[in-house]
Amino acid sequence: MKRNYFKSKLFLKYIWSYLFILLIPLVLMTIFIYQSAVSNLRSEIEQSRLNQLTQTKVIIDGRMKELGEIASRISYDKRLTPFRVHDAYYSGEAIEALDQYKATSSIIDELFLYFHKDEKIYSAKGLSSFDVFAKSFSFSKWKKDSILQDLNNAKFPTMRPADTVVRNASLQESMLAYLIPITPYNPNPHGTIMYLIKKSELTSLIDSILGNYQGITYILDNKGQILVDNRQGEALGNAEAKSLFGLSPGIHDKLLNSKPHSIVSVTSENNGWTYVTVMPSAQFFSSVVHVRSFIVMLFIIVVIVGAAIALLLARMQYQPISTLVEFANSKSKPRHPADGTTATGNELDRIRTALQEYSSRIDLQEPYARNHFLSMLLKYGNAQSLTPELQEAFDLHFDRTHHFVMVIGWGDMEDTQDERQERKEMIELLAQIEFPELAAHAYGVELPQLDQIALIISFNSNQAEQEFTPVRHIVEAVRCNMLETFDLIPTIGVGTCYSSPDQLNQSFIEACSAFELRTSSGHGTVTYFEKLLYAPDHTFWIPNHSLLKLSQSLKQGSYDVASQMISASIQSLQSSELSALLKRCICFDILNTMLKTASELGIHNLMQEMAPNMIYSNSLDELESGFLNLASRICKQVERNNQKEEQTQIDRIVSYIDDHYADHTLSLETIAFEFAISPSHVSRSFKEKMGLNFIQYIWQKRMDEVMRHLKTTNAPLKEIIIQVGYLDTPNFIRKFKKETGYTPGQYRKLYGENGPAESASDLDDES
Repeated sequence: MKRNYFKSKLFLKYIWSYLFILLIPLVLMTIFIYQSAVSNLRSEIEQSRLNQLTQTKVIIDGRMKELGEIASRISYDKRLTPFRVHDAYYSGEAIEALDQYKATSSIIDELFLYFHKDEKIYSAKGLSSFDVFAKSFSFSKWKKDSILQDLNNAKFPTMRPADTVVRNASLQESMLAYLIPITPYNPNPHGTIMYLIKKSELTSLIDSILGNYQGITYILDNKGQILVDNRQGEALGNAEAKSLFGLSPGIHDKLLNSKPHSIVSVTSENNGWTYVTVMPSAQFFSSVVHVRSFIVMLFIIVVIVGAAIALLLARMQYQPISTLVEFANSKSKPRHPADGTTATGNELDRIRTALQEYSSRIDLQEPYARNHFLSMLLKYGNAQSLTPELQEAFDLHFDRTHHFVMVIGWGDMEDTQDERQERKEMIELLAQIEFPELAAHAYGVELPQLDQIALIISFNSNQAEQEFTPVRHIVEAVRCNMLETFDLIPTIGVGTCYSSPDQLNQSFIEACSAFELRTSSGHGTVTYFEKLLYAPDHTFWIPNHSLLKLSQSLKQGSYDVASQMISASIQSLQSSELSALLKRCICFDILNTMLKTASELGIHNLMQEMAPNMIYSNSLDELESGFLNLASRICKQVERNNQKEEQTQIDRIVSYIDDHYADHTLSLETIAFEFAISPSHVSRSFKEKMGLNFIQYIWQKRMDEVMRHLKTTNAPLKEIIIQVGYLDTPNFIRKFKKETGYTPGQYRKLYGENGPAESASDLDDES
């Protein structure tokens, strides 16, 4: 880049501002997040493990309770009484019953029924002697005699610790034996139910709840014996394992195997068993370490990225300011010193000064849009089409009680600088006028004719005075204002006053009609349409002003107003007591007026097509329908003629621009005086017909010519830009790059026919 941004104090202020905005909240937020993460994560992990272990306890206790209920049902099952079991006839039913009870619990591997002092033992698979049972199920630590003794002496439900069992002399499994006397909790039980439960059933249940972890889970009975141990990784010695018995329910920290461990303990209220999970603290809280490392790394990364973003944002924010300062310095003095700062104040002060200098140029775009909306109001009379936002933006208010339009003309003007300036001042004067003493305000609307303007007047009328009185006062105030300011006596046509702004199109038609009659009264006169009502009436029963307004509405192409005049006249005739023949004769005044207007407009074919049919119409309704049809066709033809004339005129304007676009003085005003039409009309029509506005078209022409020169010549860039009528070289280069993506020098290098030649002056201009 050409200038060193770091020499600008404003740029450095931006960097430090962004850094402070980023770093201060970041540091505070990082500390808070870390503290919260450590404490919350530790608490969540411990509580989660406690909840999981509690869930394990509830489920296993539920399974043990199911086994107790099965034993209770067996003790009261008539099919399993000692008599029936020993009876050869009923023994089959007993075996089937045991098989059904076994199927009711998923953790039962084998179920046995033993009656005290009996030599046989019964299972779901059948009746067998105790010797056969001992050979089929050989316990590693629980011998045959001990088994028989425990079966005969069991008074309370007893769970044997997991033991290795060899089944059928081949299959080896780790199983638990659960003895429940029958009837349960009876001081004199007559038998014992023995359940064999695979250790894997309980360990898989524990794993499914606790999930993937590294550590050991123990189930201890009420005497501290280890019933089940589920090891995932390390193992504990017997002494350390027994030290876990008697821990209060909850979470504990303890040193085991010379390492810190987290211990979660839960005690069952049903059978007094203790469920303990022993896990290395490193596993529990490794995620906390990860969080801390992650936060530190994230903090460093965010600081680095934040500094880069701060630099980028500062540069992005300062770059347009720098560009604006360079542009401002290219247009006015004092220039920037070599260090990149202004002689007085900083860059923002310099831009503020430049904006004040150019604000008037920017404001010039608003009047064209404002004039367009007011023109539509005069044409269609629909004030509701102006949204409140647009009315507020253009400072338009139609909240007064009465409204009318006046057309002002001041004669032909010559295409001289003085005449242009005088017309511009006149338009500015009439753009918006306030008459506080008359409670009125006016909005000026440029008409297509260069020497005419329309004024939309809104005022509050005093009920004590006639409506015509304030209208006359307002017209005289406008006339005197123009006479005093410009020493000019205008010719004025004034339309009728209406109570609604939606009828301004009718008032405009009337004002145009009154303005056309100025020749009969001489130049510089005021003609009121209302006073035409009192002129000698040469028509018979249809007022002269109605025919005049009808004729003017047809000339303007305003079908709405024309249809109102026709309908009002026919309705007036229908309500009269004249004869039908006389009414038909009177209607010919309307027909003659319309045909005469059509002839003046050069529309001759309608007279031959439609007039004969209307002459022989049978009723006033048929005549009215015919008149409305004729008016519609005339208005449509006027619209087509106007569009054709506008297109022809735009074609001439485009041709003129194509010949003179290299003239830096070319503007809307010069075009307007060249073709005797108002600048607003030129701007609006040009945009409608060409699809882009006047300024854009000239820019594109100059752009195309510059691109052609860059491709085909080696002329200096500044010379080319001036040659096409653009005096601001830096601004042109910026716009060129924005539109094409290349600087002019880069464009010439890529597309030039003469190779990548590029002069030093081109580089200086682009830098």
